[in-house]
Amino acid sequence: MQPPRLTTDTADPVVAVESVLTAELASRRDEVRAIDPRLTDDIDRLIAHLGAGGKRLRPQFLCWGWAAAGGDPALQGPPPGVIKAAAALELIQACALIHDDIIDRSDTRRGAPSVHRAVAEMHVDRGWSGDAEHFGFSAALLLGDLALAWADDLFSDGLRLVGDPPAALSAWRAMRTEVLAGQMLDLRISADESPDPEIAASDAMVVNRYKTAAYTVERPLHLGAALAGATAATIAALRRYGASIGVAFQLRDDLLGVFGDPAVTGKPAGDDLVEGKKTVLLALARADLRSNPALLADLDRNLGTDPGPDGVSRLTDLIASTSAPAEVESRIEELYATGLLALAETDASGSPLIAPAAATQLRRLAMAATARSF
Repeated sequence: MQPPRLTTDTADPVVAVESVLTAELASRRDEVRAIDPRLTDDIDRLIAHLGAGGKRLRPQFLCWGWAAAGGDPALQGPPPGVIKAAAALELIQACALIHDDIIDRSDTRRGAPSVHRAVAEMHVDRGWSGDAEHFGFSAALLLGDLALAWADDLFSDGLRLVGDPPAALSAWRAMRTEVLAGQMLDLRISADESPDPEIAASDAMVVNRYKTAAYTVERPLHLGAALAGATAATIAALRRYGASIGVAFQLRDDLLGVFGDPAVTGKPAGDDLVEGKKTVLLALARADLRSNPALLADLDRNLGTDPGPDGVSRLTDLIASTSAPAEVESRIEELYATGLLALAETDASGSPLIAPAAATQLRRLAMAATARSF
């Protein structure tokens, strides 16, 4: 299911975001080439990563947050400053994905080699000296940092165009801290996981909230509403919606990481199992398997290894045999319903906190984010 776009007769913000990103990256490419043309391959790899089939969910949520706060009464589309701020989220996303693939040692992203893997392959192909894998990790780390720096610059440009509302800057700063802290927490609990499955599931939910949900749905909506000068009550309602739908989005990702079709997801079958990701799905499966210590030991022994296609299939079947997949589906449904309730909230006079036209589209976007197959 394709997410709905904030489409009007005069403007399509998704198209506008692509245009801003294209112009920004071309300018930045020239800037880096002026430092040294030998860096062109690296910058082109970052540009290709940004154009490799992303869903642009975050910019869409920002634009709908702006519309939800009454920023688009004539449905003419967001102004240039809002579009620049929305485009900046894609650079944040690029940084997060590149760094995530380094941490997880993922070989692929969207059906193609991950950035660090592609750089390592180039190192080998060109016969350079030194360790190719370390070179790939190092170059990808720096490209992710560059994307983050450019995101700050682009957001600052957009902020100035809409009059520098302080609430939007505060939300941006909070979002950056949340996503990085969430990534750090994910790394920490991967190394120091609680043996108690209930605690492990709770830890995974906290990671979901801050590593993914906050910067995927909640903060983009917050940013868009703040750019439109929204009231505190409207922002709070949007954030309640965003927190619920954002976590549901990640729970769907957890299911796809084990049961997804590689032809659709662009990731190998059972990739989360090979990487040993500490997901809610896994924690619930381990809790269910406590009554069968032999099967639990088999699962734990093979997580984080590459047992080959047959071994991955066996682990997938083992998790499927537990109540965990159904429990995760149930949580997604509950979070989806909770998110939709937030869209219906009203103020003391009975007026909707979220513009009705935007609320309608946010309902559709919630379905696209939580019922997806990619």
